[in-house]
Amino acid sequence: MGSECPPAQVTVHITGFKRFHGVSENPTETIVNNLTEYMKKNGLPKGLDIGSCSILDTAGEGALVALYKTLKSAISAKNSESSNSKRVVWLHLGVNSGATRFAVEHQAVNEATFRCPDEMGWKPEKVPIVPSDGGISRTRQTCLPVEEITKELAKKGYDVMTSDDAGRFVCNYVYYHSLRFAEQNEIKSLFVHVPLFLTIDEDTQMRFVSSLLEELVSVC
Repeated sequence: MGSECPPAQVTVHITGFKRFHGVSENPTETIVNNLTEYMKKNGLPKGLDIGSCSILDTAGEGALVALYKTLKSAISAKNSESSNSKRVVWLHLGVNSGATRFAVEHQAVNEATFRCPDEMGWKPEKVPIVPSDGGISRTRQTCLPVEEITKELAKKGYDVMTSDDAGRFVCNYVYYHSLRFAEQNEIKSLFVHVPLFLTIDEDTQMRFVSSLLEELVSVC
């Protein structure tokens, strides 16, 4: 993709989730835990720096303190850099157990309606994620070019689509907070849903995330 100029240095912080109701083994936990070693073995794309790899509890309100501590770690690292050219991206990975392909999420909705209790027992129904943002129909969009990223990944042979619906469960909850945080701190955020390993095997998913990171360097 794109530019004739050398890519800017991009620091990507990546999160996955622990297991939750109905998903005893979350593929994103495996992917994120193994990603640094995988990328070292296969070679980091030029211009990419993996800032951190974190696993989040699959919970909403009860996990907010931990989520914001994770998000703020990127700002601390960014502010400590001597160069202002450093770009920071939050990449959140979540599983959609019913999916057959990857989905790059364009937006999150200010609504928490959990189909089952989260891992801390919370089961909200039509609750605004951030009440000060307004009602549950409020949306926030990523500033990253989702269509362009998806198109390039499809060219590389991945079964991938864009999506405007990240659900109303914890994935959407985290993405909404992350997009809001990103806007306030002049960084970028993206959420990508992956299928179970039974649907798309682990090796393919690791290669997909590696290719996704490469695309993020290109578009940032």
